Amino acid sequence: MSWSLTLGRLFGSEIRIHITFLMLLAWIGVAAYQRGGAAAAIASLAFIIAIFACVVAHEFGHALAARRYGIKTPDITLLPIGGIARLERMPERPREEIVVALAGPAVNVVIAAVLIVFLGANFDPESLAALESPNAGFLARIATINVFLVLFNLIPAFPMDGGRVLRAMLALKFDRPTATRYAARAGQFLAFGFGFWGLSTGNVFLVFIAVFVYVAAASESYQVGVDDAARSVSAREVMITKFESLGPTASLADAAEALIRTTQHEFPVVDGGGKLRGVLTQKALIAALARSGRETPVMDVMIKDVPLVREHAALSFALKTMRERGAGVIGVIDPAGRFIAYITQENIAEYLMLAKAGGVDRPKPATRTEAGPF
Repeated sequence: MSWSLTLGRLFGSEIRIHITFLMLLAWIGVAAYQRGGAAAAIASLAFIIAIFACVVAHEFGHALAARRYGIKTPDITLLPIGGIARLERMPERPREEIVVALAGPAVNVVIAAVLIVFLGANFDPESLAALESPNAGFLARIATINVFLVLFNLIPAFPMDGGRVLRAMLALKFDRPTATRYAARAGQFLAFGFGFWGLSTGNVFLVFIAVFVYVAAASESYQVGVDDAARSVSAREVMITKFESLGPTASLADAAEALIRTTQHEFPVVDGGGKLRGVLTQKALIAALARSGRETPVMDVMIKDVPLVREHAALSFALKTMRERGAGVIGVIDPAGRFIAYITQENIAEYLMLAKAGGVDRPKPATRTEAGPF
């Protein structure tokens, strides 16, 4: 995720902190200092850091459970609204998805149990109203937060963990895209509820959560729909075959000229033997021109180790490879291993939109009309 700083690596996953989270810490620290001086600022910051340590533990619950099924978690990012564990993919078997989804809240259950049972933290429902008061006790407030995280995340609506459990249970009866659509719809209903509540009470944070929940639910539904549609499409049908490439000896000046005379946003770098050496993106080109000048070799700036697929591979496999490698582009090769085309996320989306509208020479995807709970 852009605008993120890497704090370190644990269990094979990078721990990142988004710059907006640092802004949140600064705002909380200044506000607490103005109210009660340095001691209050330190206490408030320690409380917030402890909360997000619990959030990181929650995300590692998901990551370690996913590892059991051979799914890696490249990174975990801390945001002001919580944490995001970026799994390479979600397990498609309902039982496995339930295990991965519940592993996060299970960590918070364990933390709350240790604080309450073994460390003597006092907990009651009224503790939620006293979270901002240091008089409630540090451990009691942390225990309360963990109980709240469990209850909130088990709400059966995307993108909460409970929404993934709901999707997995619905997938026992419906196909995965249909189950996802119903779970996402539940998430969007929840978002409207949060938004109305936030606007009614003047709580900007609730409105922000509502927007996040709505967008995340819609994104999940769209992505699963793309994956489903991509199973019946080959890379050959989607790949970009008319493009201008650069040679290994080309400079950024050559790339800049190519950028002006074409509509491309990425330029494959191909050697004399037809092997793809890398891809130079528009963003990398502009940044490198400002940093090191026109004579810089493209080989120093391009993205190396671009993933490759055969032209007859399923598009779903290409998508899976792109996600696992964190790549925005994938090369297509012929049976002899020569580079012949490439695929981007943008042209995948364009192709699928055209296919749905009947704009390509293949059967129009069927519209599912199964009855469901939402």
